[in-house]
Amino acid sequence: ARTTIGGSPEASTLESVEVLKGSAALLYGGVSGGAVVNMVTKKPKFEYGGEVSMRVGSYDLYKPIVDLYGPISDKIAFRVIGTYESAGSYRDNVSSKRFYVNPSLLYKINDKTEVIVQGDYLKSNFTPDFGIGTIGNKLSPLGRNVFINTAWAYNKTNTATAQAAINHKFNADWKLNFSASLQSYNRDYFSAERPAASATGVWNRALTRSDIEEFTFNQQINLTGAFKTGSIKHILLVGADADQASTKSGGFSPTAILPAGNNPTYYDTVNLLDPLSFDKPSNYNMPATTLLTNTDASVFRMGGFVQDLVSLTEQFKVLAGIRWSFQKTPTTDITTIASGGVTKGTATDKIDKAFSPKFGIIYEPLKNTSVYVSYSNNFTSNTGIDIETNGPMGPSIIDQYEAGVKNDFLEGKLSANLTVYRIKNDKFAQTALADPTKREFSGATASDGIELDLSGTIVSGLNFLAGYSYNYMRYTSTIATGIVEGERVVGTTKNTANATLFYTFQNGDLKGLKLGASAFYTGDRNGGRNTTKNNSSTGIIPLSAFTTLDFSAGYSWKKFSLLAKISNITNELNYFVHENYSVNPIAPRQFLTTLSYKF
Repeated sequence: ARTTIGGSPEASTLESVEVLKGSAALLYGGVSGGAVVNMVTKKPKFEYGGEVSMRVGSYDLYKPIVDLYGPISDKIAFRVIGTYESAGSYRDNVSSKRFYVNPSLLYKINDKTEVIVQGDYLKSNFTPDFGIGTIGNKLSPLGRNVFINTAWAYNKTNTATAQAAINHKFNADWKLNFSASLQSYNRDYFSAERPAASATGVWNRALTRSDIEEFTFNQQINLTGAFKTGSIKHILLVGADADQASTKSGGFSPTAILPAGNNPTYYDTVNLLDPLSFDKPSNYNMPATTLLTNTDASVFRMGGFVQDLVSLTEQFKVLAGIRWSFQKTPTTDITTIASGGVTKGTATDKIDKAFSPKFGIIYEPLKNTSVYVSYSNNFTSNTGIDIETNGPMGPSIIDQYEAGVKNDFLEGKLSANLTVYRIKNDKFAQTALADPTKREFSGATASDGIELDLSGTIVSGLNFLAGYSYNYMRYTSTIATGIVEGERVVGTTKNTANATLFYTFQNGDLKGLKLGASAFYTGDRNGGRNTTKNNSSTGIIPLSAFTTLDFSAGYSWKKFSLLAKISNITNELNYFVHENYSVNPIAPRQFLTTLSYKF
């Protein structure tokens, strides 16, 4: 399955994951914001078999996985994958439970045509956790384990998907792919929000209660063909896609319980510096809420595209394409539960449409060397409800400029890929500061970056991977009362790096034993909130760089395999900051083991 990161499936359904960058992504047809991630899902097989495994880890992690497949007839095969996951956390009172099942059928009509039908169901229940919070725009001194949400907070989701795909080969050069999917998603959420306390530690806790139902229907058709015009080779891709989405969001009665004279938007008041302040009924007894309204919002999208990868010579290739996108956002309907009356939202019907070109050149001066440049313009849809219009988020226009070089050395034993890029977003969408259940456009942004990837074999059985990334993302244009232009977007990291060394024993009693060690570096970054032009004080929280080290080992014997991993060996303490004031300590040293049996 070829999908975006946002559509990432349950990992147990994946056969492999391939990340294509630079010229490789260009040849694959990808000239868009970021790399092409090719996720190959497990398909039914015409032979009986399967795998059962048990994964256990620190903090009461238990995850059994079952994978069964086989033929039903000489033309129909099945596969069923199921998992259950129960986990605690290094954070007090935080836990999660997940149940997932993925049945699929493959019908081979003949040698040229096949139909794949599959379904997914995921039930998830986890504790909302916004970390240790901030005190006066600084990290709070609370320990890595301290949980400061209400004891009753919850987040429950149910996702069900049905998909069908038809793949047909006309001949060795031409093929047609059609797919359609239906998805239903429900999220029931009730929690205190991001903890941002005063300089004395006082936090006036507010609550958010939401119940969201989403339904989407997607369709896509692609025709791919290879042909020649004289001596010039072409790989042509023509396609169209459409999706229809509807969202129903519940509006609930206020959950404030403070007595008269206090701000009614607060639920209660606690002090992050005083653990005893949390020992009160409001922390343990969930307040009642009443559904007052339902807001129905719809979005209709469709588009068509054509692209041609032209091989002018063996060394020189050109990719050119264009896409037309259309998006209609009707006015929302707001239903009052008590009366049943329906009113229209304040935002009027909106139509967005655009042509999006892309272009790339690849030059291969040597057999193992390629140089490329590319440009793409992307009409990108944004999910969620706009806090300004109370309707669906509008699209963003993203321009990406990229150039790079890829080299293979030492008869393929060493590969290096260097990329430079600039990405411009005319409307950057993020979680709204005033209401974390909604989204907002915060201004235009630009990102300048460099990526370096290395991989190779040192000696037989000893391999390495290494990478470095630089990304400077900042605001370039905002409204008069918006964020200061030129300021780096919070949550973005300028410098990151990684390195992995792994060895597989080639002979002797230890043949098949695999050992690996990895290091991950995260550079300085900013959390908090970006500074606005009319705000004399800054809400930025500087965070220091950190490095974590992991070690892994694996061994296979007959039909059994055992994998083990230790993460954050040095027990490094640092923080991830997202959604502004959500300050989450990174996980401490953890252990993970998976025992599998194939049959």
